[in-house]
Amino acid sequence: MIPNNKLLILLFITLVTLSIKAQDCQSLDTVFAPKEREQISGETMGQKLESLLFWSQDEKERRFPMMQAIFPSHRVQVGKTVDELDQGQLITPQWKDDRSLDSYMKVNHIKGVLVLQNDSIRLEKYAAGVDQESLWTSFSMAKSVSSMLLGVALKEGAIESLDDVLQKYIPELKGHDYGKVTVRQLLTMTSGIAWNEDYEDPNADVAQMYQNPCENSESHILTYMKSLKFAHEPGTHWNYSTGETDLVGILIQKATGKSLADYLSEKIWQPWGMKHCAYWLADECSNLNIGGSGLSATLRDYARLGTLMLNEGRLGDQNLLAEEYLEKATSLLYETNDQGGGYGYLWWRFKNGSYAAIGIFGQMLYVDPHKDLVIAQIAAWPKASSAKLTESRQAFIEAVQREID
Repeated sequence: MIPNNKLLILLFITLVTLSIKAQDCQSLDTVFAPKEREQISGETMGQKLESLLFWSQDEKERRFPMMQAIFPSHRVQVGKTVDELDQGQLITPQWKDDRSLDSYMKVNHIKGVLVLQNDSIRLEKYAAGVDQESLWTSFSMAKSVSSMLLGVALKEGAIESLDDVLQKYIPELKGHDYGKVTVRQLLTMTSGIAWNEDYEDPNADVAQMYQNPCENSESHILTYMKSLKFAHEPGTHWNYSTGETDLVGILIQKATGKSLADYLSEKIWQPWGMKHCAYWLADECSNLNIGGSGLSATLRDYARLGTLMLNEGRLGDQNLLAEEYLEKATSLLYETNDQGGGYGYLWWRFKNGSYAAIGIFGQMLYVDPHKDLVIAQIAAWPKASSAKLTESRQAFIEAVQREID
């Protein structure tokens, strides 16, 4: 039985979250007093954050739009100009079986889909309670955004070379195996250091990396990963690791002297004309943003990131991203499955030349440069991932492509 005062707090949070508009950038910082934040079991912010892997369906659907009201976050400020999206000729995705867009969204708990082609909206649909101004967490889609920011830092010289070792920028790693790993190896998840990313195993590294108490002001992930050891020669073995993308975030922040949120705002969010403020979760120990997850934005602004990649970072006569980054970022650098798909610089690459940012529980930003196509999706899948859910997402992509063609 929930005590009356806690029930009122939950109702208040739900109502305010539905009513606050994402462009009201100050509102989320002022309307949620500490006593009004939803209470989640766990002694530390890290322990509470780890618990999200095991939230109920109701908890996921209620909390994914309001992560910035539950956990420490930094705002990604918008600029004064907006890149408005044109309305194009609408399409109806065509499945090969009896599935429809409505059934796809209902069965898989999809909360929003958006299809852009030639910078025009071809499809946009939301579930009840979600709209163009709703924020939604992206999970591992944020890895690809961190990758983009590394491309910016490389362009500007804050990071001098992809072949620099990490201890050059993160002095805390000196004397540890990770200090010998290069930026390129970190960016491709080929450090060779052992890591377990099983989302259903509470003892896996991915479920333990934020669990320990703070050690002074050092980031949770640094404290956890400093002790990890090489299992393979660096650069020879690909292994998916959220911990390494958190290190990418620390690398960028140490090299630039700016939070990921501020750097994203300054270099991409404002010049590219994003419409709504976003939020990026921050580590409770160091106050640094978490590079491997934690970015919350609107569906349309996620899609705008896809157009940035389609345009290879070109903005007028300027290029936001280093040429060295662009050459390989979305290339097939490491094959990861039997279908010819693989991994680039924190981007998933597919056999047909398309690529994607993908997050657990159904988040996706899919880019097909051959069709000038961007597909963005936000969701609350019933599981972090599964073969069946992944197949369903792929069938949706193919249903869109079939209608586009």
